[in-house]
Amino acid sequence: MDDIWGQIFQIGFFAALLRIATPLILASLGEMFAERAGVLNLGIEGIMLLSAMTGFSTAYFTGSLWLGLLAAMATGMIMGALMGLLTVSLGLSQHVSGIGVTLLCTGFAFFFYRLIFGQPGVLPSIQAFATVKVPLLSDIPVIGAVLFDQFALVYIALLAVPVAAFILFRTPWGLSLRAVGESPRAADSAGVNVALTRYQALILGGAFMGAAGAFLSMAQFNAFTFGVISGRGWVCIALVVFGQWSPWKCAAGALIFAAIDTLQLRLQASNVIDVPYQVFLMLPFVLTIVAMAAVSRNARAPAALLTPFRKEER
Repeated sequence: MDDIWGQIFQIGFFAALLRIATPLILASLGEMFAERAGVLNLGIEGIMLLSAMTGFSTAYFTGSLWLGLLAAMATGMIMGALMGLLTVSLGLSQHVSGIGVTLLCTGFAFFFYRLIFGQPGVLPSIQAFATVKVPLLSDIPVIGAVLFDQFALVYIALLAVPVAAFILFRTPWGLSLRAVGESPRAADSAGVNVALTRYQALILGGAFMGAAGAFLSMAQFNAFTFGVISGRGWVCIALVVFGQWSPWKCAAGALIFAAIDTLQLRLQASNVIDVPYQVFLMLPFVLTIVAMAAVSRNARAPAALLTPFRKEER
């Protein structure tokens, strides 16, 4: 037991925790905005994968990581708009549409990657994002190494949480978004364009998902592989429920999941516990299921989630 605590109480553990939590924070915020507007975006896994591929490919050929990030976010926004077309304009099943988007994006990612890079013996790689030290603050003992010597995208993800909370709870657009997710008929009567608001939420959410995918292929790793997402999109859907559709609670859930994931990686590397590595790999997901089972009973989803809105129907 002392060896396990020794793995946790290290500066490297908490620094790695923030890095692993970053794509989860970004993607769960994106999913939260979509669900707050009444749309369950099950396309998140595929959107993250396709965005990771387009971001990596753009960075590979242009040499610019920031152009790669923009390409990834643009990919997410386009797929978010496609989800809007299927669920908002056409009123199709959100479950079926989301799974369809995931399958479409996955197929696109595999096809275009093979088309662009072929089947190389050695994976193409890029110079990934480097950590950025914040002057003065990075010199603070312990805290400086954990919080202020990180990737730029880690800082962006951490700042995105209070910004998302402010937008959602302190702006007219956030009020409209929440109204559309709770009672689209009442929101429409008050002059809110329900379809436009849902499109905006899906496109904004797609941008967050695209940034999450880009982080994985351009910061956490320096290459794109077909397993780069590894179910993180599905985890983010669970984190939104765990966080009860609140930016702060979603981020807290992402940190908890990342802490467990970081711990299992360190336990694997240190051989503190002699068990098959598959046990460590499944640990974060098992605990996610347990947390979901404990929290979901009392979770109150937006009332209009999964409900299409047709203005002509009364």
